[in-house]
Amino acid sequence: MKRGMWIALAIVAVLLIGVGGCLVGNYNRLVTGREAVSQRWAQVDNQLQRRNDLIGNLVETVKGVAGQEQQVFGDIANARARLGGARTPEEGIEAGRAMDSALGRLLVIVENYPQLRSSEAFTQLMDELAGTENRLATERMRYNQEVQGYNVMIKRFPTNLYAAAFSFKESPYYQVPEAARAVPQVDFQGIRKP
Repeated sequence: MKRGMWIALAIVAVLLIGVGGCLVGNYNRLVTGREAVSQRWAQVDNQLQRRNDLIGNLVETVKGVAGQEQQVFGDIANARARLGGARTPEEGIEAGRAMDSALGRLLVIVENYPQLRSSEAFTQLMDELAGTENRLATERMRYNQEVQGYNVMIKRFPTNLYAAAFSFKESPYYQVPEAARAVPQVDFQGIRKP
């Protein structure tokens, strides 16, 4: 009888160790996934901040030529302030979208001032901004890929049970704003033929 009891206890202990190991392993995967998403967000945030800094210089350059466009300059200042105050990815995404919108309106203003486009300082800032936008697009893509992997992991069975028990929540995607989906208007009326 004693031998049967020891065998039963050993089987229960092995089962408990197996379940405990599975729980610990899945918890560690969830923590690793959440941290990977946070790291990717930090890269997006870094590029948003770089763009934010460049846009400040760009606005000052444009103000010298197109000072009457105060509404756009105010929108950019507000978007920059929102980005500086963003504490979560959700707030950062909203601030980034506001900056995308304000930057689009600034570029429309630039089209109305040909003397501005010929400025060397403006051209240099626009080149830097274009490079930053490319890096930002890459980091957004990487962030969204990491978010997808993490969100899938916390939704799959049995990991979803651990995720719910330990309060792991879905991370937000950085999606394209609706304004960016609109087809741009192309106007060739101001272009002269050679």
